[in-house]
Amino acid sequence: MMHAWEQIQQTIEFIELHLDENLNIESLAKMASLSPFYYQRLFSQLVKKPVGEYVKLRRMAKATENLTQRNKRILDIALELGFSSHEHFSRVFKETFGMTPDEYRRNPQTLNRMTKPELQLHYTLVDEGMPLITDGIVLEIRREKLMQPIQFIGLVKKMPVDFIQGLGIESGVDPLDTLWREFHNKKVTDLNVEEDSQEIGVTYPCSDIGYFHYFAGGKDNDGTIPPGYETWKLPSGDYVVCTFESENFEVLVMDALYKAQQYIFNTWLPNHKLKTAAFCAERYRSHTPETTSMEVWLLIEN
Repeated sequence: MMHAWEQIQQTIEFIELHLDENLNIESLAKMASLSPFYYQRLFSQLVKKPVGEYVKLRRMAKATENLTQRNKRILDIALELGFSSHEHFSRVFKETFGMTPDEYRRNPQTLNRMTKPELQLHYTLVDEGMPLITDGIVLEIRREKLMQPIQFIGLVKKMPVDFIQGLGIESGVDPLDTLWREFHNKKVTDLNVEEDSQEIGVTYPCSDIGYFHYFAGGKDNDGTIPPGYETWKLPSGDYVVCTFESENFEVLVMDALYKAQQYIFNTWLPNHKLKTAAFCAERYRSHTPETTSMEVWLLIEN
């Protein structure tokens, strides 16, 4: 007997393999052994998007990958994704990302996109030190004690809470990717941060309702804070550390990070009855395209 989430995941996998086809609710509902009404209701509840909207956004996510293959014509990409014309494809792409496929191809950037859900991450528990392997991600959870605080220096940006709740924000260029690029352009010249220094990305509360702060920075070497920059200190204490890796950097920071955070906050911590401090720290060897693994550090509160 399949669980309800497994029935929905089965249709998610089917959708992923048939994005170029005309997908209808009746066929997907039949595959999940549900009525069309209950299928759409359960899908929206688990995926946080209506079926039609999800399919469109996954097609657009695939489009961003395909457009980097310059040997493919944009028309061919449109047809491969089930669009009837170049014009229709371009219109939907611009509505989603705020730019045309031609503009994106000329200047590829990291875009906000819909991640394919892995619903087992909401219902599967793993022991500490045992890896959980699912599509596109391998993660492992351990405990670690940080004896001394570590100070970082970098840049801060205010972001809407929807950005980390899986609800998305206005489509277009990923604002956090832009923040990281700005930090990397200035970290050596302005901040005296070593080129190969460890880096950290931190989400923490903001006084403005509906927003949070995101800090992007590197290890502080001398304590000097130039105008326009801020510091953030990783406190000493006992931590839950989630280590995970993926096939490449873009999947790591766009898809794997989202899935790992959903798993640890919605499944692992509640089942272990642990509360953590109001920040989430992403620790990288370096937040650069060569990086394929990272850690999420969460401070345990007594």
